[in-house]
Amino acid sequence: MSAKTNLKKSTEPLSCTRETSLSKTQFLELYRFVKMTRMFDEITVRLKRQSKLTGGVFTSLGQEATAVGTAFALAPQDFIAPLIRDIGAVFVKGIAPRVIFAQYLGRANAPSRATDVQFHFADLEKGFVGPISHLGDMIPVMTGILLASRMKKENRVAVAYLGEGASSTGAFHEGINFAAVQKLPLITIIENNGYAYSTPTKNQCAAANFVDKAIGYGILGLSVDGNDIIACYETMKRAVEHARSGNSSVLLEAHTYRRKGHAEHDNQTYVPDGEIEFWARNNDPIDRYERFLREEKIASEDEMKKIVAEVSQHLESELAIAEQAGFPEGISAAYDVFDNSIVAPAFKKKVLEN
Repeated sequence: MSAKTNLKKSTEPLSCTRETSLSKTQFLELYRFVKMTRMFDEITVRLKRQSKLTGGVFTSLGQEATAVGTAFALAPQDFIAPLIRDIGAVFVKGIAPRVIFAQYLGRANAPSRATDVQFHFADLEKGFVGPISHLGDMIPVMTGILLASRMKKENRVAVAYLGEGASSTGAFHEGINFAAVQKLPLITIIENNGYAYSTPTKNQCAAANFVDKAIGYGILGLSVDGNDIIACYETMKRAVEHARSGNSSVLLEAHTYRRKGHAEHDNQTYVPDGEIEFWARNNDPIDRYERFLREEKIASEDEMKKIVAEVSQHLESELAIAEQAGFPEGISAAYDVFDNSIVAPAFKKKVLEN
């Protein structure tokens, strides 16, 4: 497994670990997902600049490998609660780009009917529970899903993704502590990308590593180079096997880096000069994976270009489908706000009496 990479001691571009059980088909599938993740973000940035989107745009530039690599190790019945920068995990779980495009574009056929954006929705059949703004709060939600699964005797693992900043919240502590005591198969992934919005890691936690917090809960703690997609898969595979076997929860810290601001409106003035460029030059997760595929002769340049062309065509086709949908009627904003099955009869009777 790859440990945290100390880039201050190395200015040579990195590759990926060779220790893996993945097949060639899986290598290429991983490549397709990680490229789709970055290219989808590029399209949403384009649409934002064209003023076609509602709400903000939160990209995962520089940390795509963490979401894709970890989600790839899950089984279909497993649940995920991703964050705004984990769209790669959402794609791995089978959510179509057109659905998320419809959310961004505020279309009537979007899961939220334009009442929310991005992937703030759920698809329980695919094991996907969308994020909310209250960071850390999805950990208790995942424990609830796992409790229900235990009662139903289902073989299910649940994953909660969060940034290192969210580990300072009460919901983080309460959720993980409860899961540990109940020995629930919960995997909490801390994506340590350097900043909680504009707050650097050193001002966020006094512990040397966030994974050290696992000791206090009596659960397994794992650390991985979050920009090494193969290491992310293999480490997550170990975490899943541990959790699914009844050995309680896992805390996994992925060391990565966010190369864009919290959202498109964030100009990152809080980042030291040259830091973003350094990570882009030496530790881009897709560059590393492409270097690995070439060095191991798993995929040629032409094969990778073909995959990129297919992904590009697919995404543009998905966008076109989303753009063709109509906008919601104003009255739909009131749908599902109240339980009208109870209110309506009483209201109707009152109107008739008057």
